[in-house]
Order: sequence, then structure tokens, then C-alpha cells
Amino acid sequence: MKATRPQIERALDAPPADIRLFFLYGPDEAGSHALAKRLEKAMGDQAERIDLDGPGLKNDPARLADEAASMSMFGDKRWIRIANIGEESLPAIDALLESPPGGNPVIAVAGALKNTAKIVKRCLDHPQVMALASYVPDEREAAQIAIAIAKDLGLRLSNPLARRICDLTGGDRALMAGEIEKIALYLDASPEHMLDATDEALDALSAEAVEADIGPLVNAVLGGDIDTVNHELAMLGVRGASLAGLFRPLLTRAMLIASIRAELDRDGRIDAAMEKAGKAVFWKDKPLVQRQVKRWDAPAIARAIHRLSLAERATRDSRGPGELAARQELLTIARQAARERS
Repeated sequence: MKATRPQIERALDAPPADIRLFFLYGPDEAGSHALAKRLEKAMGDQAERIDLDGPGLKNDPARLADEAASMSMFGDKRWIRIANIGEESLPAIDALLESPPGGNPVIAVAGALKNTAKIVKRCLDHPQVMALASYVPDEREAAQIAIAIAKDLGLRLSNPLARRICDLTGGDRALMAGEIEKIALYLDASPEHMLDATDEALDALSAEAVEADIGPLVNAVLGGDIDTVNHELAMLGVRGASLAGLFRPLLTRAMLIASIRAELDRDGRIDAAMEKAGKAVFWKDKPLVQRQVKRWDAPAIARAIHRLSLAERATRDSRGPGELAARQELLTIARQAARERS
């Protein structure tokens, strides 16, 4: 069934016995992952977590139902988290919902799936599923999210400072949370010791001061600006910053481009396709996103998404070529973007 954000937040904080699956989708993957964290907190540190993914469930559709029905070896709570789920996992979802209740909650995080996707329709129609689409917040909503995150950490955040953090992070929930957490630690704030966040603290700790601003690199890679990609990669090296945090925003943007491109191919009108994307496009990024949609055709952006996914994993694999290979992939994708024309 379709849920509102307050409804699903309450359910994740205290999982109801009659809800077997929480299905989170939409272009704001950071928002979906933030919601998934609520279930993790509700289950507690001692709970056993089983991690599955879409490709694995495609090969073994029965595993999800089996895991959801299994007991923890030590009698603790048990829950299942599914990443990168898509249409290929529909048989696994069907098997879960058609099996007897097992008592272990399941949460699945998907990307920018349409409401017309079969797996989305299945989840929206089933009474034992709570489904929610997350969209990139607009300027006002992003500021309110920042204020709420700050309050939970013991910070009082003014509207101007909240908007500044939103501008700094492009409205990405995960990046906003990271900036606000640093301020809370810097000021020694806590829910029991509420303090006012200050511009001075943000100046001392923000990504503007000590980390790379990833926005120009995201736009350069997907916009085919190879000189800027080289420059931004060089600046990352000077700062000693990791590439690992870059790939999630890049993947989010690439999937957004793919979604808008698909709508453009159906309708033929870029303005209508952009408008249909709605809140998925952060208001400041609309001109850049529109140019990128025109640059990439559907097969090419699909290949880029696949390569970005592989590169992201490479940055986290200590046994592989890691960031060196990831940097090469970024340049390869940028060169492809430079060749693409619509």
C-alpha cells in the first residue's frame, strides 16, 4: 500500500506485525537510505541483519522468503535488507508475500522506478507492504529536513543556516546529515544539551573548507567537460579526499538523466519531460540537468550507470585497483559524454 512519509517513519520506528515488506523507491536514494536507517535503529544493535541484493534474488527467488521465515541462530531479532532491487526481483517479492508470515521485517531500497513498474504496482497494491517514493526535496523542504536532522542531534538550526547547508550539499539528505553531524560534534551538542549552530562552526568544518566540492565534478563527468574532470580530480588529489563519496551523487544524477531521457523519447518534448520529473530535479540544477539529458541517449546512459556502479565498488575494494581504476572510469564516461549528442 502507498504510505505517506510520516506513516512509514512511524512504522519503521516500531515495525507492525502485519507489515512484511517496506519498499522504498524513487530518485532520492539518499532519502530512502535515511528511512532504512530508522528500521536499523528500531531493530537494535543486537539484531541479526541479512543483506541481499536484486541480482542475487534474480538467481534465487526463493531465498527471500526463506530468510524472512528463518530464526536467528542466537534467538535475537532478525531483519532483511535488500539493495539495488528492480523488476528482476518481482518473483522473489511474490514468493515472500505468498508465503506464511515469518516475523522478520524486510526492507528494500530501489532506485528511480516508475509507478507503472510491475514490482512497484505489486507493492502499492498489497496490504502487507508499505511503499514510499522519495523525491529530491525543493529548497524549502530541504531546509526543513536540515532543521529536523539538527534537532535530533541537539542543534538549533536557523533558517538561513539551514538554507546554506542545503546549497552546500545540493539538497542531498546524506550529505546534509554529514555536515550537521560534524557541527554537533564540533560544538559538543546533544539532545540533552541543545546548542545553537553557528555560521562560524560551519565555516570551520564544512565541505567548502576541508573537502572537495563534488558538484562541479558530477556535472563535468556527465556533461563531457574533460578538462574540468582532470582539474577536479587533481584538486581531489591535492586535498587527499576519497572518491568513494562521489559515486552515489553521480549515480543518482545518472539515473535521473535516464528517467527524464525515457520520458523525452516517449513524448519528444524536453520541457514536458523536465516538468514531469518534478521534485526529482533540485531547482538550482535544472539547466545543467536539461543539457545533460539532451547529451545522453537511453542506451548510453544505461551503460554509464553500469560503469559507475562498478567503479563505486572498486573504490571500496582494498584488494583491487581501487581509486586508480575509478578515476579512469570517470574519464572514460566523460569522454563518452563529450561524444554524445541528441
